[in-house]
Amino acid sequence: MRVGRTGLLTLAAALTVSCTAETGVGTGVTPTPLAATAATSAPPADGPRTLVEGLEVPWAIAFLPNGDGLVTERNSGQIVQVAASGRKTEIGTVDGVAASGEGGLMGIAVSPSYDEDQQIFVYFTSSTDNRIVRYRFDGTLSDPQPIVTGIPKGGNHNGGRLAFGPDGFLYASTGEIGDRGLSQNRDSLAGKILRMTSDGKPAPENPFGSLVWSMGHRNVQGLAWDESGNMYATEFGQNSFDEVNLIRAGGNYGWPEVEGVAADDRFVNPLVTWSTDEASPSGLAYAGHAVWAAGLRGERLWKVPVTQDGVAGRPEALYEGEFGRLRSVATAPDGSLWVGTSNRDGRGDPKNGDDRILVIPVR
Repeated sequence: MRVGRTGLLTLAAALTVSCTAETGVGTGVTPTPLAATAATSAPPADGPRTLVEGLEVPWAIAFLPNGDGLVTERNSGQIVQVAASGRKTEIGTVDGVAASGEGGLMGIAVSPSYDEDQQIFVYFTSSTDNRIVRYRFDGTLSDPQPIVTGIPKGGNHNGGRLAFGPDGFLYASTGEIGDRGLSQNRDSLAGKILRMTSDGKPAPENPFGSLVWSMGHRNVQGLAWDESGNMYATEFGQNSFDEVNLIRAGGNYGWPEVEGVAADDRFVNPLVTWSTDEASPSGLAYAGHAVWAAGLRGERLWKVPVTQDGVAGRPEALYEGEFGRLRSVATAPDGSLWVGTSNRDGRGDPKNGDDRILVIPVR
């Protein structure tokens, strides 16, 4: 049975203090929810601005040391290099992408040692699985090396986010492809957050001795860290609650037994929940003492203040309905946010120029 708390917005910040760093298991205490409405913030006077137009479902953004962004297009399988000036260059198509449903070319990450190794990493749906492939990129793509294969694929819930954490290891989010039981199966790579070396091996001190870092996820598409090393993730709910979670090694985030907050000490409770029509949160970034979640169905950018202890403040909704579906959000080297729309994904209402990357200053 799925357990949740009624109300549109719940803030579970008190629980983060009582989560253990080793297991991430909550105490089971049900927090008191805030009022059912979130604050709506006025947009910055000097933003957002359109950086580039004419993209096809930009799914993820990662930055090179020179400040250029590498943008994946889910359906075309293309990687596009976008300069801060707005110059757009197609740098190549990832071989083996089989775009269908919610699958295709998704996550991208740039090696923290890119100046030395010139490595980038992509997550995509192939004809048989979801996989992570390492490329050499020196202006062109070369030397593809699959480092993780066999991640279950489906018509939806493929996860797909890639990001290097402050510990130097590569993290990947996976979905449960609609097969709910996979999330609670520790031996499956589906419905998990994975942590690995650049060769695709389990990183040292992974809680189960495998690639699995956390489990019990439905479909995570956003990962971010603050300057204290706290790790956050967005989570798609089913009928009731979308989430932002504080991720701990070995934590079980409850799906499919739990959607939203529950008094069950087997599972970690979320920091923030929304109704599914307010969010459907995909990309996530950290900047200016807040995490920023891109809303697909909600068609807005959520700003959630967080403390250095991983405690969340009241969310603010930005640009509601102004740019349509928002999929990707990333913090640029200059501290601004790059936000990608997703109006050409088959569920949006494309406008002239879609899809686009917006630049939003953070104050």
